[in-house]
Amino acid sequence: MKKKIKWIGILLGSILLLVGGYFLGKQLIWNYKVAHATKIVTLTRKKLPVYEEVHLRTIIDKINGELTTNPKINTEKLGKETVEFKYTTEEGYPVEHQVEVEIVDITPPYIFQSKGKTIYTDYDGDLEKELFCGDNYDQNPKCTIEGEYDVHTPGEYPVTFVGKDSSENESRNDFILTVKPKEDRKTSSGGTTYYTDFQEVKEKYQQENTKFGIDVSHWQGNINFERVKAAGVEFVYIRVGRGDGIGADYVLDDKFEQNIKGFNEVGIPVGVYFYSNANSKEDAIKEANWIVKKIKKYKVDLEIVYDWENWGDFQEYDLSFHDLQESAKSFTKTLKKAGYQGMVYSSKSYLESIWHEMGMPTWLAHYTEQTNYSGKYKVWQLCDDGKVDGINGYVDLDIMYE
Repeated sequence: MKKKIKWIGILLGSILLLVGGYFLGKQLIWNYKVAHATKIVTLTRKKLPVYEEVHLRTIIDKINGELTTNPKINTEKLGKETVEFKYTTEEGYPVEHQVEVEIVDITPPYIFQSKGKTIYTDYDGDLEKELFCGDNYDQNPKCTIEGEYDVHTPGEYPVTFVGKDSSENESRNDFILTVKPKEDRKTSSGGTTYYTDFQEVKEKYQQENTKFGIDVSHWQGNINFERVKAAGVEFVYIRVGRGDGIGADYVLDDKFEQNIKGFNEVGIPVGVYFYSNANSKEDAIKEANWIVKKIKKYKVDLEIVYDWENWGDFQEYDLSFHDLQESAKSFTKTLKKAGYQGMVYSSKSYLESIWHEMGMPTWLAHYTEQTNYSGKYKVWQLCDDGKVDGINGYVDLDIMYE
């Protein structure tokens, strides 16, 4: 009996070995075929613009199978980028593969200078740094003025403003530099005062989805909030403060607390804006946290606005346009965590050339009777010479579209 059981055990063991060997062999053959599977993957393009949002599937030209992963390609840095992915071949083999693309910058620097610029013979600035010049990728593109000129000798000098980035993309703008004797500098001597009446603006632009408001700071002095309410103002953006220079402390607007208390008391919906000097995402986050501390005890119904306007000395900030947009996004993300909605403020020209579509509400500044800005915006600041009962002097007038 024992011998019979022993032989049965040996037989079963042999069978298991044979079965195991069969499946092991089959697996080894499968692994070999997978490892040596034919991989055919070609791309429609191998050069991708920096910061373009692109997934691998969108640039596949030919592939002998179907993707099982579709990675987003990292386009944040110039140079070669290896993209690893998985797909199943037409024979059914699951394989891993990689392709190489090159991230390139094809966008020239953005320079802005009108066809003429006038200075006087006592000029002591740096003309090349004062003209607006920036780039989508480079923090410090090379910005120069070509042509002969002398800032201390009167005359008209035909020159060219040139911006060039590290990828050799170039922008050029011809203009006339006029240098006048310092004695020719004119000072204001008064004259006719023009202003835009708030009531006339309401009558002209009233639609079903519009509200009319203002934005204020310490420049408006002491405001009579009841009279502003009676005048029909439906919302207000109040300056909470400003940066005091690159890396400097933040300064609370002299009239902020007085203004927000006053408008809260009369029931006019309030938003706030901050004049930013941030030159990094970290600075923008600090600004947002500072704002939250200053407004948390007040009623804030509307957005908190990122107001970055340092275009005149942009080159001093060591920022690319991408850096600037990332700072704004970090600002609004920080506010969102604290329960507030962010917004970006800028003029029409910079919204079109730099900010583009930010994925957040936009406050458009365009001083004209009818804006031709084609992008999306929630608020339109149409003038800075408005007159509203209850405010002495000028005030910015705004239209909100809901």
